[in-house]
Amino acid sequence: MNDRLPEPDSATSGPTTFDERLSVPVWWYLLALGLGTLLGAQIHMGYPGLRSWIGYVVMIPLCLGVLWWAGRSRTTVRNGELVSNGRVLPLSAAGVTDTVARRDKQQAMGPDLDPQAYVLHRAWVGPLVRVEVPGADRDEPYWVLSTRRPEELRSAIADRAARPAAS
Repeated sequence: MNDRLPEPDSATSGPTTFDERLSVPVWWYLLALGLGTLLGAQIHMGYPGLRSWIGYVVMIPLCLGVLWWAGRSRTTVRNGELVSNGRVLPLSAAGVTDTVARRDKQQAMGPDLDPQAYVLHRAWVGPLVRVEVPGADRDEPYWVLSTRRPEELRSAIADRAARPAAS
């Protein structure tokens, strides 16, 4: 579920063919609120008066902020580039793409993972897309990206790689 608005197209960047933010599930915020309240209550029991409420004021926003920070990863295909959390891969350098199903993630992220690969893994997102980066001039042999829409990402990479961006 992509509950965030996509990045707007601009005159200089060209149209976006794929845009996804890997936000955490909404119900996790309820758990974070409960955890922040519980931690605030622990601090509340230790101090009398006005100081007792400082735990709630600090812990609840801290727990919610951690979830917001964890869910701000974004993957975009635009203007002939695959952009993932600020890392850029020109689509002209992208090779074969493959979808890794949820049941195969442990093997792909464990014994089969090259330590030089670029990885954007979010445990709460099921499938992965693996993008090979052929050529000796690249530091990473492939990219592994979590996505909720693997077929759309693969088709956007294939479509934009087939049609390079106009300069």
